[in-house]
Amino acid sequence: MLDATLAQLVQHGYDSLSIDTVAERSGVHRTTVYRRWRDVGGLLADVLHEARVDAWRPPDTGSLEGDLVAVNHEVHAALTADPVTVALIAASFRSDQAAEALRAFWTDRYDRCADIVRHAIERGEIPAGTEARRLLIAATAPLYHELVLLRAAADAHLPERVARSTATAARAGAFIDK
Repeated sequence: MLDATLAQLVQHGYDSLSIDTVAERSGVHRTTVYRRWRDVGGLLADVLHEARVDAWRPPDTGSLEGDLVAVNHEVHAALTADPVTVALIAASFRSDQAAEALRAFWTDRYDRCADIVRHAIERGEIPAGTEARRLLIAATAPLYHELVLLRAAADAHLPERVARSTATAARAGAFIDK
């Protein structure tokens, strides 16, 4: 049913998403879907929850800039090659349950990526006290801004440019709460 939810969302958008369409698409009776999920928000929340329970780990290239470039390439690919990511982000603006699940997803991803910052501190690349979440948001937010909010054309160099500038700012202590 979660696969049917994603397929319907990606192909036809949030407005076409209903318990009935998901039931029909997944080949089950609608009461089965209603019994587990009261509404579309619950379905979307479970889709996002499933995405959180994967085994993904952040890259460890041996440098802060390399790690940020690698993460940014993954984000860039998710936003340009996989319509699921953008569809889920858009749906989160229409459903409180989906929005909360998306916040939990981002929290999980930023928590996992904190190792990137911890390793960079241990290697002496950036100052102790650097706030991981602030640095990671600075490294990834421009991609979401350009590709999701502005719907700009994909720029293959954007991941590197943003990673480089964020790493430079981190080395200068920009992400230390003073």
